[in-house]
Amino acid sequence: MANLDLRPLSLGEILDRTFSLYRRNFLLFVGITALPQLLVLALNLTQTLWVMAPTRRAVSPTLGAVALVGMLVGLLVYLVAYLFAQGGTVYAVSDLYLGRSTSIGASLRRMRGQAASLLGVIMLNGLATFVGLILLIIPGIYLACRLITCVPSALLENLGPRASLERSYELTKDSAGRSFVIYLLYFVLLYGAVLLLSAPFVFGIAMSAKDPAMLRVWMSLNQVGSFLATILVTPIFTIATAVFYYDLRVRKEAFDLQMMMNPGAPGALQSAGVPKTFS
Repeated sequence: MANLDLRPLSLGEILDRTFSLYRRNFLLFVGITALPQLLVLALNLTQTLWVMAPTRRAVSPTLGAVALVGMLVGLLVYLVAYLFAQGGTVYAVSDLYLGRSTSIGASLRRMRGQAASLLGVIMLNGLATFVGLILLIIPGIYLACRLITCVPSALLENLGPRASLERSYELTKDSAGRSFVIYLLYFVLLYGAVLLLSAPFVFGIAMSAKDPAMLRVWMSLNQVGSFLATILVTPIFTIATAVFYYDLRVRKEAFDLQMMMNPGAPGALQSAGVPKTFS
C-alpha cells in the first residue's frame, strides 16, 4: 500500500492519471483487451474469407440458416470478448490503483462467474440510454454520463444490474460534465485511430471491386486495422471510468480514509449503501 495515492482529483488529474496508468502498464492493458478481441478478429477474418470466396453458392434455406447461425455465433463471441476486456481492465486498474500487482491472466480470471451479471449491467445501461436518446437526444447523453461508472460499481462492489446503475447515478450527481468530457475524449481518440489504422484500407476495397482476390486482402487488412484501433483505444476509456469511480468515492464517501484505516478488510470496496431508485 506504499504507493496508495487516493485524493480528490480535478478532471485534468483524472485524465493525466489515466494516461499515466496506461503508459506505465501498456502491455498489460493492451493484452487484457487483445486476448478476447483475437476471437473477434479470427471470426471476422473467417467470415470475410468465406463470404468473398470465389465459388458460386446458390441461395438456399440451408445457406440462409448457416448465415443466421454465423451471425448469432459472431454476436456471442463479440459479447464475451467485450465483457472480459471491460471487466479485466477494471480489475487491473483497481489492483494497480490500490498499490497491488496484477497480470493479464489474473485480471481475466477474475471475470469468471461475473460475465452474466456484467452483461445484464451493460444491457440495462444501453436500454436506459437508448430510451433517453429517443427523448430528443439530450436526455440520453445525460443518462449515459450519469451511468458511466456502472461497470466499476458492479464489479468492485459486487452489485446486480439495477443496483449498479442506481449506484452510478448517485455517485455521478453533479459530475455529469466530467463524464461528458471523458466520453468526448474517448470518441475523438477512437475515430482518430479508426481513420488512421482502418479507413485507408477502405480505398483499397473500393479500388478492387472487380478483383476478388485483392478485395479479400483489403477487407482482411481493414479487419486487422479495426482490431488494432480497438485494442489501443478501448482500454483508455475503461481506465478513465475506473479512476473516475474511485475519485467520486474519495470525494463523497471518504474512501481514502476507509482504506487507510482498514486497507485489508474484505469489504473495503463495498459501498455504505445503495440508493433504491434513480434520484
